[in-house]
Amino acid sequence: MDSPHGAAVKAEDFGLKGPRGWVFRNIAIDAAPGSITAVEGPSGSGRTCLLLALTGRMKPTAGHAEVGGHRLPKKMAAVRRIAALGPVSGVNDLDQALTVAEQLREGALLQRRYEGPIRALLRPRGERRASAAARIEEALAVAGLDLATLPKGPRTSVRDLERLESVRLSVAIALLGDPRLLALDDLDLKLSDAERAEAWSLLRAIAARGTTVFAVCSEAPQDIPVVRTGTPAKTPDAKPDSAPAAETDAKPETDAKPDAKPDTKTDAKPDEKPHTNTKTDTNTKGTDDALAEARRA
Repeated sequence: MDSPHGAAVKAEDFGLKGPRGWVFRNIAIDAAPGSITAVEGPSGSGRTCLLLALTGRMKPTAGHAEVGGHRLPKKMAAVRRIAALGPVSGVNDLDQALTVAEQLREGALLQRRYEGPIRALLRPRGERRASAAARIEEALAVAGLDLATLPKGPRTSVRDLERLESVRLSVAIALLGDPRLLALDDLDLKLSDAERAEAWSLLRAIAARGTTVFAVCSEAPQDIPVVRTGTPAKTPDAKPDSAPAAETDAKPETDAKPDAKPDTKTDAKPDEKPHTNTKTDTNTKGTDDALAEARRA
C-alpha cells in the first residue's frame, strides 16, 4: 500500500522491445514507498529506458508494472503526474547557457504551467512569485545545494558547475513538483568515491522524506537493493531461451546496400575477418532508438 507521499513500484516480466530487438526484458520489481532501488547493468542494456518506462515516459511492450497504483502501460499520463526525472542525459539536460538562478526559475515556471493546478495560474503575480521562491528554496535545501557557496552565487553559469553540483541542481528542479517517485540516471558518473558517498546520502535523505527513488549507477552500496538489466552470459547448462535478447530477437540490419564495399579503415590484422558480432551494437542501437522516441514524445 502507498504511503501518503511515496509511490510503491511493482513490476513483473516487464520489458520493452524496439525495432532492433529487446531493449530490456524480464524485469521484476517490488519497491516500497520511500525506498531506494539501484539499477545496474552493462552499457546498452536498457537501464535508462527502464527508468523512462517506470516514470511513464516510454511505453513498455511486455509484462506490466504499477506505480502508485497506476498500471502501466494504460495509465502512463497518471504516472507522469506523480513521477519526476532527475538528471537523464539526452532527455532533460540542463541548459548550459543559463545561470543557476535562471535554470531554477525556468523549472518552477514549467512545473506550474504543466503540472500545477489551473487555479494556481489565476493567483496574483506577486503571490505566484513568492510561492515559486519558497518552493525553490525548499527544493535546494533538500538537494543540498547552497547557492552561496557557488563561485558567483545564483549567477553562476550552469556550465561552470562541478558534476555533483549539477546532479544536485537537477534533483532540486525535479523536486519542485513534489514527486512521489524520483528517477535518476548515471548517478555516480564522473564522481570520486567521496562524492559518490555524498550522492547516495542525498538519495537517502530524499527517501527518508517519503519519496521513492530509482537510480542508475555503476555500483550500488551494499545496503541498496539492485535491479539488473541485461541477460547473463550463456553457461553450459543454460536453456535455449536464456540467450541475450539482441542475439535471438533482434532483426538484422538492412540499411547497407548489397554491393557496398566493406570498411577498410579498421585495426584488424590482414588475416582477421571483419567484426560481425552485433550483440552489443544491436542492443545499444535499440536503446538509442527508444530514447529518440522518448524525446519526441
